[in-house]
Amino acid sequence: MGQKNYNGALQKPIGSGFNATSTTKDVIKGIDLTGKIVIVTGGDGGLGLEITKTLTSAGATVIVPARDTEKAKQNLEGIANVETAALNLTDPASIDAFADNFLASGRPLHILINNAGVMWTPLQRDGRGYEGQFSTNHLGHFHLTAKLWDALKKANGARVITVSSSGHHYSPVLFDDVNYNTREYDKFEAYGQSKTANVLFTVELDRKAQQFGVRAYALHPGLILETNLGRHLAFDDFVTLGILNPDGTPNPEAEAAMKKIQKTKEQGAATTVWAAMSPQLENIGGVYLEDVEIAQYDEANYESIAAAYRNPGGFGGVAPFALQAEAAQKLWTLTEELTQIKFDI
Repeated sequence: MGQKNYNGALQKPIGSGFNATSTTKDVIKGIDLTGKIVIVTGGDGGLGLEITKTLTSAGATVIVPARDTEKAKQNLEGIANVETAALNLTDPASIDAFADNFLASGRPLHILINNAGVMWTPLQRDGRGYEGQFSTNHLGHFHLTAKLWDALKKANGARVITVSSSGHHYSPVLFDDVNYNTREYDKFEAYGQSKTANVLFTVELDRKAQQFGVRAYALHPGLILETNLGRHLAFDDFVTLGILNPDGTPNPEAEAAMKKIQKTKEQGAATTVWAAMSPQLENIGGVYLEDVEIAQYDEANYESIAAAYRNPGGFGGVAPFALQAEAAQKLWTLTEELTQIKFDI
C-alpha cells in the first residue's frame, strides 16, 4: 500500500546532519544535478532566487514561471541554465497555458518547487471569487501540479516540494467556508489555512503518487526578514503578533525571540534545496520539514492555536490538524471541485 504520513506516522527526524544554520552551499555540496529539469514558481525573487541560483550551480536547468516575465529576466540575468515563462497562479487559463507549453517540449520534470506565495494580505479575490491567499498558495499550485503530472511521471523519480510555513499553526482548513463568503475575514487565519492546505496536499499527493516514483514534501523555510512578504502589515497587526506593545513600543521578548531564529536567505532556502535533491529523503515522503530535517511531531503536547498569536518566535514542528487523514482526503476532493481539475493519479 506504500507509505502514509497520516496522523504523523512518518514524522520523525532522521539525523540529517544539518541544522537551522545550514546554508544552501552546505546542502548542495557534492550534488550533481546535470540533466535535471526543475520548475520553481517565484524563482526570481526572495528565497526562490536563492533556490534557482543553487540548483543551476549544481547543473540543473531551472524554469522560472512568473507574473512579470520582464522583471524575472532582469532578476535572473547572468544565471546560466535558467528559462522564464509567464504564469499567474490565480488564473486557471494562465496555468493551463504554461503547463501545456512545458508538456509540448516533451521534457520530463524531475523537481517541481511550489515556492511562490502571498502572506497576510487584505481580503482579495481571484476571478472566480476565491479568497486570494488560498487561491495563490494552494489552489494554483494544486492545479499546476495536476497539469504537470505526466511530465513528473516521465522523470522516473520526481519530487514535488511545496513551501508551507510555521504559520500553518494559525488555522486548520476551514471547510465550512474556505473562501470567507460568510465568516469575517482574518488575514492571519486565512494565511494559516492556506499553509495548512499545503501540508495536507503534500500528505495526500505523496500517498497517491509514490507508486509512480513521485514523492512530495512540505516545509517551513524559517524567519527571513530579507523577504518582502510582510509588506501588508499595519500597526495593529504588529500588536496582534506581539511584536509591538499597544503603545507602540517594541516588545523586547518578541525581539529576542525573533533574533534567535532569524535566518539569512541562504539558510532559509536550504530546507527547500535539501527536499529537492537530498539522497537522505530517497525512501520517505509526505513529511513536513524544517531546519533541513524532518520536523518534530508531538500531538500530545501540542499547544493551542491561540498561542500562535502570542509567540512571535513561531511554532516548531507540525500541527496535528495538518496531518489528519480525513482532512487530507477532504481537501483533495474540495480542491478538485473548486479548480474543476480532476487530479486522478
